[in-house]
Amino acid sequence: MKGERRLARELALQALYEIDLVGHPPALVLHERLGAEAELNSRIESYARKLVTGILASLEHLDHYIQSHAPEWPLDQVAVIDRNVLRLALYEFTAGKVPVKVAINEAVELAKEFGADSSPRFVNGVLGALVPHQREVAHALDRSQEP
Repeated sequence: MKGERRLARELALQALYEIDLVGHPPALVLHERLGAEAELNSRIESYARKLVTGILASLEHLDHYIQSHAPEWPLDQVAVIDRNVLRLALYEFTAGKVPVKVAINEAVELAKEFGADSSPRFVNGVLGALVPHQREVAHALDRSQEP
């Protein structure tokens, strides 16, 4: 059985994918995604919602750092699932205070499950390049949330 956080990450990834791909309103996507899961407890729903809203609020900064560490791949040309796995993991190990190894491992597992054959290696490589910049990214995300 999957852990609560893993399930929340999967739901968040699915919501981010839909929002990114077709531009549906985030509130509607979250309502439909989280409402479709019959046995969600409040912790899973809360964490999935926190991830989606936090990532969307920080999108510009997350994308800037991802792009700067994968310059050979313009972000708009990266597979939608890979782009959102990267956003999710980078958000988790910076603003979300999830240990780096956990965030990267979870991202690689999501890439294996939902991405192409090359996705896990790509995701691992980009995230590995971002680890030394963890504090810088966290600081940029914190500043972006200030009123």
